Amino acid sequence: MEWRRTLSIIGNLGYRMAKSKFEYVKKFEQNDSCLPNTWLAVRLDGRCFHKFSEEHGFHKPNDDQALGLMNECAERVMREYPDIVISYGQSDEYSFVLKRNTTLFSRRASKIMTTLVSYFAASYVFRWPQFFPTTPLKYPPAFDGRVVLYPSVKNLRDYLSWRQADCHINNQYNTCFWSLVHSGVSTTDAEKRLCGTLTSDKNELLFSEFGINYNDLPQLYRKGTTLIWHTVTEKSVSQVPVKMPPKQPEGGARNSSQLDQGASSTALNATQHYVEQSDKVEDRFSERRRKEVKAMHVDIIGDQFWTEHPEIIGSDCP
Repeated sequence: MEWRRTLSIIGNLGYRMAKSKFEYVKKFEQNDSCLPNTWLAVRLDGRCFHKFSEEHGFHKPNDDQALGLMNECAERVMREYPDIVISYGQSDEYSFVLKRNTTLFSRRASKIMTTLVSYFAASYVFRWPQFFPTTPLKYPPAFDGRVVLYPSVKNLRDYLSWRQADCHINNQYNTCFWSLVHSGVSTTDAEKRLCGTLTSDKNELLFSEFGINYNDLPQLYRKGTTLIWHTVTEKSVSQVPVKMPPKQPEGGARNSSQLDQGASSTALNATQHYVEQSDKVEDRFSERRRKEVKAMHVDIIGDQFWTEHPEIIGSDCP
């Protein structure tokens, strides 16, 4: 048809007009699509957060408001990108694991990393007043990021175990360090005191000198935060009018003339009967399922967590 030929000509003309002699520079772009059938782990870290925490008066060794803000930002990232199946965070870092068959941004590493990191950073600034209402943000925070691919479930679990083990090591050291500093020891002497100490030595120091049982500290500090998808069933009840069938006329069978004569009165009686019943209601129950992000402070190194949440990995993964 003539109109189709016209549209084809216009389309080809627009395509030729969109091109230019400078378009060859696109050939310098590298193809950074991630390997298929692999888990994509995006880890972001706060840049110079030691200075940032001091400038904004974070409590040492752990600031509940700062940790809450990090978790809130991570939850927003997961809700925005539901291909993320699990996230883990501690201190000023967070890891986001995308399902192994994700097609987000055609699996382009640079685009996935920059999008998740920038959305997290923007959420951090956006939500700052909610967690620090009396502390103005002095300058914008920055986060760096990287993408790492893991081909097997074992590799992925070992990665997350590494991050949680790092959480324990850092938290135990920082708890000892800041307990010493708060007691009047200089930072230099505190570092010397802790140099070369083992886990048992730090536990003994905390208990004997400060009465702190490390195992009694909140799991948020010791285990970090794990975010997963959780199915929630919402039940609701609504009241609906009761519809009753119209009353049948009393008496036996009638002839046609009697039926004709009583038709209008029967209809009127039925309408009155319905009106009389319209003020009666009954409860109607319904259920709706939806997924929401759930925060947990649990051990993810052992098997129990993964046994209780098999949906994270899936049944078809090696």
